[in-house]
Parts: sequence; structure tokens; C-alpha cells
Amino acid sequence: MKRIAESELIINSRGALYHIDLRPEELAGTVITVGDPDRVAVVSRYFDTVEVRRQHREFVSATGTYKGKRITVISSGIGTDNIDIVLNELDALVNIDLNTREEKPEKTSLNIIRLGTCGSLQADIPVDSWVAGTHGLGIDNLLHYYAFEQTDEEVGLLQQFVTQTQFGSQFSQPYIAACSVQLLKYFVDGYHQGITVTCPGFYGPQGRVLRLGLRNPGLIEAFTHFSSGAHRIANFEMETSAIYGLGRLLGHHCLSLNAVVANRVSKTFSADGGKAVTNLIENALDKIAAID
Repeated sequence: MKRIAESELIINSRGALYHIDLRPEELAGTVITVGDPDRVAVVSRYFDTVEVRRQHREFVSATGTYKGKRITVISSGIGTDNIDIVLNELDALVNIDLNTREEKPEKTSLNIIRLGTCGSLQADIPVDSWVAGTHGLGIDNLLHYYAFEQTDEEVGLLQQFVTQTQFGSQFSQPYIAACSVQLLKYFVDGYHQGITVTCPGFYGPQGRVLRLGLRNPGLIEAFTHFSSGAHRIANFEMETSAIYGLGRLLGHHCLSLNAVVANRVSKTFSADGGKAVTNLIENALDKIAAID
């Protein structure tokens, strides 16, 4: 096996990975990712026991048990650039020997579930409801830096998306990756399903206008009206496509669950977004505990 250089995989003085500050034994096989560092405490307060808490920069984590299942919850911050760090370092903890700096011959697959917030792009997906993303459609550039291959189904969906929305070279080349069907089957009742678009920003890339004009002011409406067979765009946020794409490349099972705090069609915003997220966390934890 090829040794990974110190400059490529940074290990701190306590033998933990540099950004997320976790050692292999401190990571559970089921991982919940949240954007907000403060949300780690919100999730872990439901744990029956907590073994370890760590914090470095925006990467806060807690590992413990919930109804007998060992779970790690970790914050990523906002954006696919942070997901690049978190997914690669989570994978390194289970699939790279940190002592020899060599890839392990036998690979471990993690279950990685995002619990976040989003904006709905459909009138019938109201604020305070929940969305399970069947696909992550990235309009950022992260996955283009990796040798990522899409399935025939994904290629067809992407072609339809580009044709219908005219999303082209003036922005970036989009990509798409499906969620883990193995995880999705646990999140049917109470969840809307659809494609989750991942944006590289909160304002212009999500069609918000404050003082700056937009290059394509009709883009969000085009997202709303996109359809391909049974598929439509349900929501958008800023992390899902990177989780799905990197997760597949690294051999992990990934799913993104989001509480809707804004509906961009009805122009409404949740009266209590914190409560919507708490309700999602409580429901998701019970379902996560039941995953084999």
C-alpha cells in the first residue's frame, strides 16, 4: 500500500485528524451531520450516554448512544467546501491506518445522515415539513475535482435538467448523485421526497435579491417547474450533493433530511424554525435507531 504523506493527511498531536479532531475509536458507524455547531448539543442531549465531545474551529462533535445505537453527531458548517473536509476525514478514520498512513485493505462503510434546513421549491411542500432528498443536484463545482462517474439514470436526469432550465456554462457544469436507497426506505412516512439542489451560496445562487441584480432572475422558477418522469426538485440548500457524491466515491451510505424553514413559492418563512428542526431531530433519531 502507498504511504500517504504528512502534508496530505494531517494528524494532530493527540493522534486525531486535524480538522474534525477525532481519533478512529471516537467515531461511531452511524454519523449525523449538522451545519450549525450549536445543533450538535441539541442532537446529543437526546443521547442516553455521551462518550466524547470534541471541538476544533466549526467542527463540533459528540459520540454516544441513543436507544442502544452508537452515533456520532458532527457539525460541518455551511457549504460543500466544508463537506469536502468532513467526508474525507470521516472516511480516513475508518479506511486509513493512521499509524502506517496506508489505506486499509478491507473497507468500512459508514451510514451518514444529514439533518439540516432548506428552502422548499414547491407550493405543496410547506414550511415546517420535512424533505428526504432522493438525489443531490450540485450547481457548485466540488465533484468536478474528483473522478466521479454518474449512473445512466443520473445522466438522463441531468440532461433533462439542463435542457429544461437552460442551466449552462454561464454558471457551472451541474452534477447529480442519488441517495442511499438502503437508508431512504426508513424515511418515507412523514417525509416529502424529491431532488435536493445544492447551491454555492445563500443569496444570489438561491435567487435572493437585496442590492445586487441576478444574471438569470427566472432560474428559481425554472427549478420549481422542472420535472422528469416521477422526479421533481423539492428543495434547495448548500450541502447535500457533496455528501451524496463523496459518499458514493468513498463507499458510504448517505441520506439528507431537511426541515423546510422557507417556502420560496409562497414566500413564507417558518414562525419557529428551531422547533421545526427539533421535531425533525426527534423523528429522525427514532428511525436511525431502528436501522440495521
